[in-house]
Amino acid sequence: MDIERAARRLAVELTRGAGTWTASLQARILETPQDDFVTDPLSAAFDAARAAFAADEVPVGATIVRNGAIIAVAGNRTLRDRDPTAHAEMLAIRAACATLRTERLTDCDLYVTLEPCAMCAAAISFARIRRLYFGAEDPKGGGVEHGARVFSQKTCHHAPEVYGGLREREAAELLRAFFQARR
Repeated sequence: MDIERAARRLAVELTRGAGTWTASLQARILETPQDDFVTDPLSAAFDAARAAFAADEVPVGATIVRNGAIIAVAGNRTLRDRDPTAHAEMLAIRAACATLRTERLTDCDLYVTLEPCAMCAAAISFARIRRLYFGAEDPKGGGVEHGARVFSQKTCHHAPEVYGGLREREAAELLRAFFQARR
């Protein structure tokens, strides 16, 4: 299976409102031999962000990877779900925990198009995610390298390895286009 085809199919499913992590998508991804499934998790996160944009949601997407395979992908759904906690990271963490049947994601990595907010950073810590990769920094609402700096607090139970600035320009432009369209 080709990652671009899978990501396009995922974007279509998300845009149709099929949910964060459909059973059919889960089966297609998890049944694909790892050698044949060359993944680019950040591209899948960007596809989820573009699907969120198309649904008039803030364009943020997240992907969770375990052992080189994508196990969860989500885009923001706060408006659709009428849930202020339905951020891409929260939805991806919930889906990954459900898929793996555990509350700990110690051998998982999270890829997200925007620096997580304080709420999402706390969830990342509680889930014990191993590594966090993100695109654009968020000076106003970020909770990792800006604002609350959750992983630097004494009360933080677990701090993942953090790698920011990946495809930052692309992520920032997607957000800029979204907010300019609403002015």
